[in-house]
Amino acid sequence: LHPWQSFTKPSDAQLHSMLTPEQYNVTQKEGTERPFTNAYAENKEKGIYVDIVSGEPLFLSVDKYDSGTGWPSFVKPVDASAVTLKEDRKLFSTRTEVRSKIADSHLGHVFTDGPQDRGGMRYCMNSASMKFIPLAEMEKEGYGEYSAQLK
Repeated sequence: LHPWQSFTKPSDAQLHSMLTPEQYNVTQKEGTERPFTNAYAENKEKGIYVDIVSGEPLFLSVDKYDSGTGWPSFVKPVDASAVTLKEDRKLFSTRTEVRSKIADSHLGHVFTDGPQDRGGMRYCMNSASMKFIPLAEMEKEGYGEYSAQLK
């Protein structure tokens, strides 16, 4: 059993103490970090991106690509059931919000303008909603089962 499978969401006070103000704003208040200034937009290292709150696996580096938007973008989640999609009508148009399945963290949005040869989807994520685990540390951190997909 992985730790994230028995995850219980912390109280709001606990979340405030365990997350930076930006991580809290993005994951809990559906905020958006500034493009081109976030931690993972330019990350090219092999590894896995996990939910900053629960540690649940979200995206693999092999599915990341440079969308030119300034946010980390992926063609698909690590597993179809890793995320939930929700209609978002907060701005002037309808978008599809992406949330983590277990912690229910706001991650970003998904669009249909991704690379056509890889399914056509662009999962545009906030770095603040994720933690990156490099390939060399995946086994020790409990994500070893995903390592083979990165080689």
